Amino acid sequence: MNIMTAKPASNQAFKSKRTDWGRIGAYAALVLFAIIYLGPLLMLVNTSLKTLPEFMKNATSLSSSFNFKNFADAWTKASFPRYLTNTLIYTLSATAIYVVTAVFVAFPISRGYIKGAKYVLTMFVIALFLPVALIPQFQLMLRVGLYNNPIGYIMLFLVNPIGIVILVNYIKTLPKELDEAAAMDGCGYMRFVLSVVFPLIQPAVATVAVLHAIGIWNELILPTIYLTNKAYYPITRGMIVFQGVYGSNWPTLAAAVLIMTLPMVIIFLVLQRYIVSGLTQGAVKG
Repeated sequence: MNIMTAKPASNQAFKSKRTDWGRIGAYAALVLFAIIYLGPLLMLVNTSLKTLPEFMKNATSLSSSFNFKNFADAWTKASFPRYLTNTLIYTLSATAIYVVTAVFVAFPISRGYIKGAKYVLTMFVIALFLPVALIPQFQLMLRVGLYNNPIGYIMLFLVNPIGIVILVNYIKTLPKELDEAAAMDGCGYMRFVLSVVFPLIQPAVATVAVLHAIGIWNELILPTIYLTNKAYYPITRGMIVFQGVYGSNWPTLAAAVLIMTLPMVIIFLVLQRYIVSGLTQGAVKG
């Protein structure tokens, strides 16, 4: 009996000592992808902390001094206060309008309160793969007098099919009994969506808001086409002007890029758990 009971114990000890190559390979792959993604960002930070002579001497070496003057120079020379103010106005206003209207569009589609709701959702999915009609869009902006106009530029970002798809799939996870209970209590449609639906879909709203805001913040083609007045430039368009003037000063240019990306990085880190929750739970039903 002692011999028979000793064998399983020895087998378990052997299995515990055996190297789990699968787990090691998974961690190695994660480390590799982290290096690939974080490498350029760390190189950008390292460059922004160098002096120009130090960078010209060896561009890839680690910074020997923390030259924060590059950030001060970038902030003053690149007209960052004005460009950041414009970008904040465009991003916040367009995102707020889009999120509110998108919820009111997605709710009846998800509940099937309109005829052909499935086909309407299919049209939004198809729109994800269609290219932007820049020429008709440009002609329309000219004809309605919204070219080189901040209001017209904001209106360009009031349509985004991916947000509708995410919201529709997330709202489908809400029990339909809530609609019936609200109707029996005499709750109106607008009040129900604002006071009941909005609080319950906060992860999806945060996901759509962050994705939409990042898209507006990083947009370069549309401001280049539709905004010719320097007073209306967003930060991405202003960076082109800054690069043209200070293109040879790579440390200052790297500091300017970091200043431009920092707000979106902070917002993403703060709302990361809502973004993951909104994407995963919204994919349960389709």
